[in-house]
Amino acid sequence: MTDLSFFDTSIIYVYFFVVLLIGLMVSSSKEKTAEDYFLAGRNLSWLMIGVSLFATNISSEHIVGLAGAAYSKGLVLGHFEWLAIIFLLLLGWFIGPLFFREKVLTVPEFFGKRFGNRVRVFLSLMSVITYFFTKTAVTLLTAGFLLNKLLGWDFFASALILVLITGLYTIAGGLISVVRTQIFQTAVFLGGSLIVVIYSLHEIGGISELIKQIPAERLNLFKPMSDAEIPWTGLLFGAPVLAIWYWLTDQYIMQRILGAKNINEIKKGTILASLFKLLPVVLFMFPGLIALLLLPSVGGNEAYGSLVAKLNLPDGVRGLIISGLFAALMSSLASVFNSSSTLIANDLYKPFRPQASDRTLILVARLSAIGIVLITIGLIPVVKMIKSDIYLNLQMIQSYISPPVAAVFVFVIFNKKLSGRAVFSSLIFGMILASMRIISHYTSFTVFMDISFLNTYFTMNYLHFSALLFILTGMHVLLIMLAEKYSFFPASGFTLMPNFFNHAISNQDIKTK
Repeated sequence: MTDLSFFDTSIIYVYFFVVLLIGLMVSSSKEKTAEDYFLAGRNLSWLMIGVSLFATNISSEHIVGLAGAAYSKGLVLGHFEWLAIIFLLLLGWFIGPLFFREKVLTVPEFFGKRFGNRVRVFLSLMSVITYFFTKTAVTLLTAGFLLNKLLGWDFFASALILVLITGLYTIAGGLISVVRTQIFQTAVFLGGSLIVVIYSLHEIGGISELIKQIPAERLNLFKPMSDAEIPWTGLLFGAPVLAIWYWLTDQYIMQRILGAKNINEIKKGTILASLFKLLPVVLFMFPGLIALLLLPSVGGNEAYGSLVAKLNLPDGVRGLIISGLFAALMSSLASVFNSSSTLIANDLYKPFRPQASDRTLILVARLSAIGIVLITIGLIPVVKMIKSDIYLNLQMIQSYISPPVAAVFVFVIFNKKLSGRAVFSSLIFGMILASMRIISHYTSFTVFMDISFLNTYFTMNYLHFSALLFILTGMHVLLIMLAEKYSFFPASGFTLMPNFFNHAISNQDIKTK
């Protein structure tokens, strides 16, 4: 497929032209306030919200990663997609309206209004750093796999082109450019994915032949508790922790909710997004199962690209499929750039410059986005080192970082007397434990491994670890609350924060304390 036909190439050029046209035209439509740039003027309809939530969530790790997961392990990872439906409805009917009524620009700002700017700054920093490893790196990795396999492009060149084009319209137009382009991109990548399913099913003789030929264990939706990667207990107790963090507390998702016209639009938008989430198992996992039958010798990460390359497609159809891959990659990448720059401007810059004008905040956001684009380009050689299954690797990373935020968030929702001290110290406590596990997972860290309970902590299944860390962080919150109740802390206060966070505390925070 390195030598595309004229029709294929034309379709790809048209895709890029339309995306840039939509993004740049929207960005120049009017002079922007901070709300215009960061939240699309709080004027998003239910259709925009629903499509944007889905397009933000679906990226290359779904198209490539879910196909690879189905190829290697079967349909069991589809549970993450189905679980999202429940949490999308929770987002629309309970959590989203709670954030929306506060009229904040970001999730960390919501926490900061109640618990002080040290919590706000910490959450924002954590989110921006996390995005590089859970979203940007994975997107670039799968972009390289796909475009190298389908077009023969160099890994670095593939990722570089996507980053630069996506960064251009995202920096120029803010959230409204991202959302408007995502509507077009969603139609393109759903159309391209459907074509792959139809042609690949035809290749093996239809759905009945797929069910007949595929090994029975690949259709098993539950693995035993002893399974090293996806035990049923992990799905039951650990996966919901990831879902709380991702769907209910992440600026990456919540920014669409905060930009809604009203609460009714939020509810309808999340219903639409939940309906869309029924599609990934069929559109992205079935090609992986089919690739297992047609191409039994390729690796999981290469299953989707190898399948598309093998299919006998008419002129023009290849171009549409490849455009769909570009659309999925760019829609998610644009959301990362937009959310990161929003956090930097509003939660890392504004607390230190509270009188900053809207124009200044937008400028800071745009400069931040340029910096993020440059850092992303620098990450390209690093992410190429990731060799494990992409989708599974993503879930592992998220299972390490999500429990502290998820646990604290649950307490915030159900306990109005929670203090900033309990929130902040619990986040620090949880992230220290998470960091230890991350270091042990990605290095040859063996210190203390001869101690039984520590060896278990460092080697237990990642989903079980997520549930454990959620419980430990929750216990820490309770201990701090009890210590405050019985006055175990000195009158001068108890802090665990570096000076950087101290400088971000406003007079109001001190009064609250």
